[in-house]
Amino acid sequence: MNVTPHIEAAELTDADLDTVSGGVTAAATAGLHLRVAHLEVCADAGALVSAEGVAVGVKAHAGVN
Repeated sequence: MNVTPHIEAAELTDADLDTVSGGVTAAATAGLHLRVAHLEVCADAGALVSAEGVAVGVKAHAGVN
């Protein structure tokens, strides 16, 4: 069994990069980490605006440690 990682390198021109992404117009992120006694709550939120549209994401986690 071959476990050697396979990695390829590629060179992109400026013209290639223009077709890949329209660029980021605005971005914002926020996070919260709260620990009280044995309860732990974590939350992250983010928004991204580009020429392609808007992307919004929210992640949350609660646990006992």
